[in-house]
Parts: sequence; C-alpha cells; structure tokens
Amino acid sequence: MNLNNTNLNLNNLIQSEVDRISTKYNKDFLDCEDLIKITGLGRDNVRNLLRSKSFPTTKVGKRQVVSVLNFVTWLTLNNNQSEVTNG
Repeated sequence: MNLNNTNLNLNNLIQSEVDRISTKYNKDFLDCEDLIKITGLGRDNVRNLLRSKSFPTTKVGKRQVVSVLNFVTWLTLNNNQSEVTNG
C-alpha cells in the first residue's frame, strides 16, 4: 500500500470516528465528563490529560475542552504511547 492510500485511509478513519462521536454526544467539543465516558479513564487521569502539553485543548472561560476532530486525530496518531506525561 502506498503512502497516499495510507493517508487517505487514515483520513477516512478519523472522519468516520469524528462523525460517530459528534453524533453520539451531539456536540463538537468534549469536556472532562465526555472524555471520562469515551476513554473509560478516571477523572484524575483525564484532568492530567487535559493539562498535558501534547493534548490539543482549547480553553473556554475556565473550562478546558477539546474539539472532537482534535481528540480523534490525537488519539489516532498517538495510539502507540503507553502513558501521558504531565507538563
């Protein structure tokens, strides 16, 4: 499989997952509670993830949120990391 097909398949995978999550949660941005439900992680781990420099958050007022697109892209491209480092 060539690189163009791989990129196309990856883009299709990301888009279908973005559509699925956006439809299921009826929103374009996810907060801590949504990430707990989606990932199955505990609150402390999700909060550490939201504070992580490698995680693509957006601050809305005092709340940290992540767009569904950025979350799915981050998850897809970082699926081989075994842990999230703080900082």
